[in-house]
Amino acid sequence: MYSCCSVLKMPYTGDEIICLWLQVFSIFAFATTAGYSGTTNVNVQCDKRIFQDVQANFSYPFRLMQHPFNVTNCKINQTTFTVYHLMGDHTSSVQFYVCVGVLAFLYCTATLVVYLGLQHKYRESNRGPNVDLLVTASFAFLWLTSSSAWAKGLTDVKWATSPSTIVTFLDVCKEVTCTPGAMPHMGRLNASVIFGFLNFILWSGNCWFIYKETPFHKSATQPAPVEGGLSRS
Repeated sequence: MYSCCSVLKMPYTGDEIICLWLQVFSIFAFATTAGYSGTTNVNVQCDKRIFQDVQANFSYPFRLMQHPFNVTNCKINQTTFTVYHLMGDHTSSVQFYVCVGVLAFLYCTATLVVYLGLQHKYRESNRGPNVDLLVTASFAFLWLTSSSAWAKGLTDVKWATSPSTIVTFLDVCKEVTCTPGAMPHMGRLNASVIFGFLNFILWSGNCWFIYKETPFHKSATQPAPVEGGLSRS
């Protein structure tokens, strides 16, 4: 098949190497997202000398309202806490994105197996290239939609886990001084969005190479037969 191997037809590329690179980009897309965990924190100043560090942990799949954290009530001679939860549920966009990445990786793997071991059967009819073109175009569309959805979801996650946002809904911060702590490290998630759009570009580009192997392109490039014969001199 050609979805992952279509560019392999170029004489200066290696079949297995190109397929493996496309597999790697798919892996990078979902591996930089799944398994992520982060921490956000707020500093609560109960008096001029005592600071309480409030930490809230969160992780993939970013069902934030299921991540509780304790906040001191700053009561004199008392140690009491109020339980809060982060806001938002962003599982749909991120799981859609990871699902597309995993399926793309599996399809690339199957494509490599077919290209290396079953190429003769693949070329027996036009069904292989036609199906390959349809599947590749579908994956290009899925990469675009899932990456866009996850980019929006990541923006919402950043807002919900920002220490500046958390300070605004803590009751104790209306009575004492609260300052935002360090922002969560989200460079890995930013990279996941970039990999998503890179995959969209790669799969979209492959559509052209696959199209060149289909009968649609071959029939369009074949010269038309010359009508009539040679005229007599």
